[in-house]
Amino acid sequence: MNTDNKSFVLLGIEDVVYEQRPVPEIENHEVLVSVKKTGICGSDVHYLVEGRIGDFIVEKPMVLGHESSGIISKVGPSVKHLKVGDRVAMEPGAACRNCELCKGGRYELCPDMKFAATPPYDGTLGRYYRLPADLAYLLPDNVSLEDGAMIEPLAVGVHSVSNLGGLRAGQAIVVFGCGPVGLLCMAVAKALGASRIIAVDIVPSRLEFAEAYAATDTYLPIKPEEGESKIDYSRRNAANMKQQLGISDRGTQAIDLVIDASGAEVSIQTGLYIAKAGGTFVQVGMGNPNVTLNISLLMTKELNYKGSFRYGPGDYPLAIALVAQGKIDLKPLVTHRFKFDDAVAAFKATRAGKSEDGKGVIKAIISGPED
Repeated sequence: MNTDNKSFVLLGIEDVVYEQRPVPEIENHEVLVSVKKTGICGSDVHYLVEGRIGDFIVEKPMVLGHESSGIISKVGPSVKHLKVGDRVAMEPGAACRNCELCKGGRYELCPDMKFAATPPYDGTLGRYYRLPADLAYLLPDNVSLEDGAMIEPLAVGVHSVSNLGGLRAGQAIVVFGCGPVGLLCMAVAKALGASRIIAVDIVPSRLEFAEAYAATDTYLPIKPEEGESKIDYSRRNAANMKQQLGISDRGTQAIDLVIDASGAEVSIQTGLYIAKAGGTFVQVGMGNPNVTLNISLLMTKELNYKGSFRYGPGDYPLAIALVAQGKIDLKPLVTHRFKFDDAVAAFKATRAGKSEDGKGVIKAIISGPED
């Protein structure tokens, strides 16, 4: 086994270096994974640029990355279901397993969660990463390591659409935001048999991609008028969207589930107007934490408004199954690939939204250190 553990480390705002880190020692129930593929998430870029996300503040050097897959290099003596050489998708958050939320089946809300690349815990952009064996999911032969890295953001979509949103075959969904998470939410909806999948974004090229990938319909929001408040704009935008797409508050043309994957205030506001009476709204996008909402809509429509945070029990297995069965194709979303030594360029392209050749970035994948 290679004893080199080259890692991509965030020292501070706009300050990253490669460092040699000790090879982690594993415990009885853990595995050591040789990381082969890692996707760049918006949170990684946010830590690089801002040094924090909300109350999570980078106060000491931290290895970046959490969307990863790899090959088992070592197994603890208590691990029976995995062996050296197995290819796995890595769920990057280890909960305490003892608190009320963990025992209640909502471990994503564990107050003692140790999540990769969330301060103070190191991430996966190194040669090796240790994790509990039950968080290393065996990849079927027809699922590549690159697909394995994409299982992490796909699990976010599964959690939002299937677990929290409860979408069933024949129902209609609107997804605000056509970034990676929004697109994956649409892919999950399509795989689950949604009758209508409406993509909303302010960038026409993103809408074109969404329609080619998973959406049945697209909507480009109208422009705000001078001096118009956000809530007034959102009311007008929703009315236009309903008229243009034939959406109603009840009946067969109603929207059962709204997903906001943008975090934009006007998207959230518009979504509340669009959701059907008795419908569900799931907030997965992160933006300005303080937004104005029409509470009367929540009341008079009896809307189920839910927050979505990462993923929980069953989300990774379902994500892998949907890919293995050919119901979701992750390959079109990977637009850029980088060697480990080019991680800085990968982050630069993701931050800019395009590479130096002008090609738009949906998802950039960094390979692990070369042997």
